[in-house]
Amino acid sequence: QVQLVESGGGLVQPGESLRLSCTASGTIFSINAMGWYRQAPGKQRELVASVTSGGSTDYAGSVKGRFTISRDNAKNTVYLQMNSLELEDTAVYYCNANIKTGPLWSSRDFWGQGTQVTVSS
Repeated sequence: QVQLVESGGGLVQPGESLRLSCTASGTIFSINAMGWYRQAPGKQRELVASVTSGGSTDYAGSVKGRFTISRDNAKNTVYLQMNSLELEDTAVYYCNANIKTGPLWSSRDFWGQGTQVTVSS
């Protein structure tokens, strides 16, 4: 089985920074795209940022220029550096990874348990 374990959430003031980490472990043959989603109370889960195995990135418009996604393939880890945090960034942040668990298996999405990010003055 595969597990994604997130860390790095917390309570910060507007304008401050946080760095989220997510490490995949278990039966992993290969990892395709990895990404971060978030879900605020009463809202749908939305894509924040994603990064392919080759390093190509994509961002939601609301976080471009403030957030940076990166990954360490050797560690099966994806990071989200969040700068200039705003009140609207408050949400539960979920890690996502598209993983093949064996050479003959199709890849599928796995999710972390979520980490709370609260931006409050």
